[in-house]
Amino acid sequence: MRLADYLDKGASLGGDAPCLTMNEETLTYAEVVRQSRQVAGALQASGLRRGDRVAVLSGNDPLALTCVFGLSRAGAVWCPVNPRNEAEENRQLLDLFGCRFLLFQKKFAPLVARIRDRLPELEMLVCLDGEVEGALAFPDWISGGVEPDEAPAAAEEPCMLAGTGGTTGKPKGVRLSANTMATATALTLMSYPFGDRPRYLALAPLTHSAGVLTFPVLTLGGEIVIMPDPDLGEFLRLVEHHRVTHAFLPPTVIYGLLDHPALDSTELGSLRCLWYGAAPMSPTRLEEALTRIGPVLGQLFGQTEAPNMIATLAPADHFRADGSVAVERLSSAGRPSPLTQVAVMDTKGILLPRDERGEIVVRGPLVMSGYHENPEATAAASTHGWHHTGDIGYLDEENFLYIVDRAKDMIITGGFNVYSAEVEQALRAHPAVQDCAVLGLPDDKWGERVTAVVQLRPDRHAESADLIAFVKQRLGGVKAPKQLEVWPDLPRSKIGKVLKPEIRTRLHPLD
Repeated sequence: MRLADYLDKGASLGGDAPCLTMNEETLTYAEVVRQSRQVAGALQASGLRRGDRVAVLSGNDPLALTCVFGLSRAGAVWCPVNPRNEAEENRQLLDLFGCRFLLFQKKFAPLVARIRDRLPELEMLVCLDGEVEGALAFPDWISGGVEPDEAPAAAEEPCMLAGTGGTTGKPKGVRLSANTMATATALTLMSYPFGDRPRYLALAPLTHSAGVLTFPVLTLGGEIVIMPDPDLGEFLRLVEHHRVTHAFLPPTVIYGLLDHPALDSTELGSLRCLWYGAAPMSPTRLEEALTRIGPVLGQLFGQTEAPNMIATLAPADHFRADGSVAVERLSSAGRPSPLTQVAVMDTKGILLPRDERGEIVVRGPLVMSGYHENPEATAAASTHGWHHTGDIGYLDEENFLYIVDRAKDMIITGGFNVYSAEVEQALRAHPAVQDCAVLGLPDDKWGERVTAVVQLRPDRHAESADLIAFVKQRLGGVKAPKQLEVWPDLPRSKIGKVLKPEIRTRLHPLD
């Protein structure tokens, strides 16, 4: 299936049904289909060739999402560009992808101006919502379009190139095929509760997991309610007003929701699944969310190279058979999803038995077809016939997957292996802790000392010594931090992940 086919499937269930809504303005399925065909025709009239890469630089916006379906119809490859990236990171990505076309919102014109002259393959700029010097205005551009030639997609043909982010060097481009996206969509529909015409609220960036999750909703003829700006009060209002059934929020945003004064007075009975993922979540706060938001929390575990659905923890899996919260399972990433093989491997390529820790490896149609123009990185990520996630974890006797660390984040202190994620989970269990990061810093005595940086919850207080003692009581002296600092906030990526390299640089500038 092409990306446009998810839209067309929904349209086949009724063209007059609401499709995309923002600021109380709604486009029907018929209107979105028509406009996406205009985009496809304009691209082909502008000289687009099948397989060309087209970048879309926009915040959450109905027209930008419509353009994604349009470029799919034209046979192009979607290159989502996160506007929160630094200009140089976006330039590197667009240069790597060899994008010939860039569609952008006017508010990002300054960013475009800084990079356009250093993109030799970029031929055409289109401003979606205004006039910018050197760019075509969207209404003028589509007015000269033609009836598009819509050839079907090949299963392994790339439909999306996604950047991995540049926090550890130059960003890589992940090639996601039509087959991979169809697998992710099918697994979402298999693994979580849906009904007729769901209503999905998009607060998180549509350039990431929140965008991919629109596809299963569209196949059911559902409505996508788009938030142009993240605002938790508005999120709660829209859930109640639109009777929202599905949404995706990173854990840090859920923490903010739990601390929001309007949460308990908002009617959330329409929710069927509130997905969380992209970073570890505190089991203590997850249990609180299950009580205060409802038994609707559903976890996604994936990565750009295998989107969203490596393992799933559906809402029902958060509870035991007697209806009580399965607290022992809340730190799990869920069970491996159907159609996806998940195993744990040692450094020699040997698959390990249950409860033994090693690198989590994956194979199946959910996995990328490789890194764009980077055969060395592709080969390194797929040794022994499996995709290597870089996560350390284990599968228990009930086939639940537990992630204990990133391979690069393991700390060796006094000859013992300490998994930073295990220490982080212990810290997050403290009632004053909002979030934290644990890493190893050089130490003359221990080799590496376990070091923690903690962000406290609003209006809470805790001393460093008390937090260290809290962890020591749970994990013992070896794993407890030797150094702990309290910061007002933690540095984060565009999708809310804590940036440990930045923390390391601040704590140990010469490291």
